[in-house]
Amino acid sequence: MPDSRLQQVTILGATGSIGVSTLDVIGRHPERYAVFALTACRQVDRMVEQCCRFGPRYAVMADADAAVQLRARLREAGCATEVLSGAAALAEVAADAEVDAVMAAIVGAAGLEPTLAAARAGKKILLANKEALVLSGRLFMDAVEASGACLLPIDSEHNAIFQSLPASYRRNPVASGVRRILLTASGGPFRKSAVEDLEYVTPDQACAHPNWVMGRKISVDSATMMNKGLEVIEAHWLFGAAADRIEVVIHPQSVIHSMVDYLDGSVIAQLGNPDMRTPIAHALAWPERIDSGVAALDLVEISQLTFERPDFDRFPCLALAYQALREGGAAPAVLSAANEEAVAAFLDGKLGYRRIGDVISATLERVGMMAVDSLEAVLAADANAREIARDQITKRAITR
Repeated sequence: MPDSRLQQVTILGATGSIGVSTLDVIGRHPERYAVFALTACRQVDRMVEQCCRFGPRYAVMADADAAVQLRARLREAGCATEVLSGAAALAEVAADAEVDAVMAAIVGAAGLEPTLAAARAGKKILLANKEALVLSGRLFMDAVEASGACLLPIDSEHNAIFQSLPASYRRNPVASGVRRILLTASGGPFRKSAVEDLEYVTPDQACAHPNWVMGRKISVDSATMMNKGLEVIEAHWLFGAAADRIEVVIHPQSVIHSMVDYLDGSVIAQLGNPDMRTPIAHALAWPERIDSGVAALDLVEISQLTFERPDFDRFPCLALAYQALREGGAAPAVLSAANEEAVAAFLDGKLGYRRIGDVISATLERVGMMAVDSLEAVLAADANAREIARDQITKRAITR
């Protein structure tokens, strides 16, 4: 039986970079946290290591064949963790009555249903999955409010904003004297590249982020700044700010993670080394503070902090995200789905880097306005957008 004295944590997406960092923080505080469940898609080797070290009650693999492999491997290792598989099991371990906190770190639309299940169950949600809010913002926030769930952002930018707002903040910028939310962005690997040279970008080049170590999909999103566009939409739902109150600022050093500009002229920022263990530790222990394992920030060594405005010709995906937020309805879900399809095609060598934005733009034009007032409607918009995006990818595919 789980130790009732410890906070029981489910990690959705345990084998990804956020999941690994979360386990690193948990491992530093065995007197506070225990792992209730770990989930992954297909990474059996890493899941075996994690289960043997942390001893969760459950391990869930989205892929059924991977679950069979994991079950056999854990039996051989003498690990008593019970292995489950499928989408329903993901939702179950997110909403289980014994779970205190859920790290929602499954990338993409696949993370929506289990994260929504955690919200409906009133859990403490550590939200690292942007798409949960991008796809179903109002639906998700309504579930959080109805259940009394505690929603804490893990993206370094949104966590920084959360820390820079007053404790009494309730998604009302005007009532709290907030003029603007300033989202910082590194600018990725192509901040200084000639725009015409971006036609020849390879997947390995797009994944070579100058500051952060991340998975390949999110690394490409950072290169195109779609990652920042999704964060603009996420910030809208988290903090109740309209599109014209959310501004993106390129900050190559990635030391200031975001800022809040107040009506009295004050700008409050959160600074730190670029390490995701900081926001993870902050959210795990909130409202307390615990050691994250991150080195202290040395401002003298950094010596200078610089800022630039984003170039929408270089980063058309950022402009498309603002467009989708302003359109509302299903547009953000369509944006996210089309981006996932286009990035996957780029990583597979089937689509040119500069065509990612073209595919998204064309998909937004063809889907049109749709309401998203239920999970079924969200999933339908997502599926429709993917079908259209795949057709657009075929029309623009790289010929060999």
